Amino acid sequence: MSGRLLVKAAREGRSIAHVTPESAGWRYVGFEALRLGPGEKFEARTGPRELCIVVVSGHVSVASGELSWNSLGNRASPFEDVAPYAVYLPPGRDVHIAAEDAAEVALCWAPAKQGVAPRLIEPATMKRTVRGQGSNTRYVRDILPQDEPAESLLVVEVITPPGNASSYPPHKHDTDQLPVESSLEETYYHRLDPPQGFAFQRVYTDDRSIDEAMTVENRDVVMVPRGYHPVVVPHGYTSYYLNVMAGPKRVWHFHNDPRMSGCWRRNKPPHPRPRPLIAGQQFPVSGTKHGLTVRAAPGFSIPGEKTSQLAGKGHVPIMIFRN
Repeated sequence: MSGRLLVKAAREGRSIAHVTPESAGWRYVGFEALRLGPGEKFEARTGPRELCIVVVSGHVSVASGELSWNSLGNRASPFEDVAPYAVYLPPGRDVHIAAEDAAEVALCWAPAKQGVAPRLIEPATMKRTVRGQGSNTRYVRDILPQDEPAESLLVVEVITPPGNASSYPPHKHDTDQLPVESSLEETYYHRLDPPQGFAFQRVYTDDRSIDEAMTVENRDVVMVPRGYHPVVVPHGYTSYYLNVMAGPKRVWHFHNDPRMSGCWRRNKPPHPRPRPLIAGQQFPVSGTKHGLTVRAAPGFSIPGEKTSQLAGKGHVPIMIFRN
């Protein structure tokens, strides 16, 4: 697989990047990112696969048989502080997508025998979490996790702040050895803000039969057939990636690279670091008395930020700076 893991984005045209099991040389994951202009349509059939349609940006309508969902979309960019709309469709369904304005849509595929009932997946139902600490912090939006109905697919998107590592410590999920580790193929659809930015991703195995370090640019796709696959984002750029995973069992259990574990545990996260602001909780903003500055962590916002007290209205990570 060496030299074949990076799929460069097309700068023009409807299909931005396209991965099939045949092109990847694997069995399960399929992925395509679409660039749709206002009024443009896309039609397909799921066939022997299930499909998760993710509205990355813009607004679209989706129809399948007797079902339709109109004006799906709630963000102009995936870097906005909001989870996306998504639609799940099982095998044997027709697919009709119509863009209401300039839109970017991700098609996430995996084999399925029956799947589950078609449904709209609304942003409010998606779990949002913070992973890591210090320069290993990233912000996760679970679109189709293992505790939500599907037969094969797992779909998640992640925001990584400038200068941070993600998918870190290096981990893998290429061995069917539950409950220690599961076997899952994976794709990374990368976006960068600003778009002229870049990030780095390495995919490597213990025996180095795969060992590829890639510079990824806006809208590139990295395929992870097996091995560890960390991401590092340079200072000045924010990273977004959309992950699609599938394998023989629909469960995500990963194994960290044991040679790296001591390194990241020894390095204590520098101040500041995110901490949760829970609904109803108050915390002092900067001032001569308190000597603190409080800001929302990247990818989040805090209502009432200009008042002398921050009254939490949701689970929002905040960063505390000592003046």
